[in-house]
Amino acid sequence: MNFDGLARSYIMQADEKLEIARNERSRGKYNIVVRQCQEAVELSLKGCLRLVGVEVPKYHEGPALKRERERFPEWFREKIEIFASYSRWLRSERETSMYGDEETGTPPEMLYSAYDADEALKKASEVVEWAKKLLEALST
Repeated sequence: MNFDGLARSYIMQADEKLEIARNERSRGKYNIVVRQCQEAVELSLKGCLRLVGVEVPKYHEGPALKRERERFPEWFREKIEIFASYSRWLRSERETSMYGDEETGTPPEMLYSAYDADEALKKASEVVEWAKKLLEALST
């Protein structure tokens, strides 16, 4: 699989994670929604970085997006600060949404609400859609 093939794969996986998140939202599994949305955003942004020829970092992709902003089309560049913020917020929830709060013994399903799930879905949906637009624009 070539570089673009990996980028496409990441973005398609992100779309699948988003679909799982939507299904879990309808089941009231809010912590799972947050976790799946975090993974969708991470995969999307790593895919976007690959699309513009940046080796995918093994850490939070927000700084790489900002550092490499000039590689992106202007219309995508305008969203980088927002996407980095979404990614940072979701990444901060990564472990908690899976393991809960071990310090207080609170399970993850007790920590998240419909509001949290809806916010995560809104953010992840936007990132995935823009990643798909970038993929389409750079694949032509």
